[in-house]
Amino acid sequence: MKVAVVTSSPPLSEGGHLVIARSVVDALREAGHDAGLIVTPQNRFGRQASAYLANWLTDVGVAHDGSPIDHVISFRYPSYAVRHPRHVVWLNHRMREYYDLWDRFQATLSTRARVKERVRRRILHRVDTYLLTRRVTRVFAQSATIQRRLLRFGNIPADVLYPPAPPRPYRCDGYGPELFAVSRLTPLKRIDLLVAALAEPAAAGVRCTIAGDGEEAPRIRQLVRDRGLESRVTLLGAVDAATLVSRLASCRAVVFPAFEEDYGLVTVEAFASGKAVITCRDSGGPAELVRDGETGLVCDPTPASLAAALSRLAADQGLAERLGAGAAAASREISWPRTVERLLLQDAR
Repeated sequence: MKVAVVTSSPPLSEGGHLVIARSVVDALREAGHDAGLIVTPQNRFGRQASAYLANWLTDVGVAHDGSPIDHVISFRYPSYAVRHPRHVVWLNHRMREYYDLWDRFQATLSTRARVKERVRRRILHRVDTYLLTRRVTRVFAQSATIQRRLLRFGNIPADVLYPPAPPRPYRCDGYGPELFAVSRLTPLKRIDLLVAALAEPAAAGVRCTIAGDGEEAPRIRQLVRDRGLESRVTLLGAVDAATLVSRLASCRAVVFPAFEEDYGLVTVEAFASGKAVITCRDSGGPAELVRDGETGLVCDPTPASLAAALSRLAADQGLAERLGAGAAAASREISWPRTVERLLLQDAR
């Protein structure tokens, strides 16, 4: 079968959705299909209409050699605007500022801008609902968090299908003394909450390495200095795949305290490395995957509660090993062959 995997991305951006999309292509090829990735435009605020139009006009019916494309799998907005008679959407998110993050977003706007964005929001809701109910064969959500958002905004039914870890050479080299966090450094990832937790008395002596870059990087560096954590917190910046795998292999456990995360790929990457994950009750996708006391620890989104969880794992290697074994077992339940099989199902909703 010839399959086009389609996702949208802003220029010069590399996010988890692209990692998953490329992993789908690899898994499809491994299963014997002819698959390729198409990256379509996702424009900035004020130019969303042109991005949707560009996706609508993107030809996904015929391959470069003139042969027909049999099946399309699309991801985030506005890639699901592409048209094909067999079109499955595996959604990570719509434009969240116009959905679950609307209250936060509009609070940053002037009165005039708020009026304009409310109009855009209404239009976008109607367009997305039309595309996801009338123009696709089937909708999968990458987490129950996304599934609930689809029902809340548009009453759009979807089946949950969790993405497996990308096909990397994960391994477990033991359970060293340091905790590990990896993420884009943006406000919703709440790395500042992790730094605040490390500064709590309960976490005294806990060491943590933080990898990633983004708009919050200068603020995180300053917070580490202000809290006097330079001797216990290492900021790596952006890391490549080999470094990521190596750090996951040797750490005690992984910390991912994001707010209402769509999915959180690092969770299944940690599981694949035999490592437990510490997350928060309101962390969305990660909180769905982590079973408290079995594959990690789920705590309240406060510095004190997170500090207690950090200290508990940092002080008890045996606990880290037991939870890590549970995480590895959970990872084996989410496989690419089964995922590909579901994404290629021909039955309509």
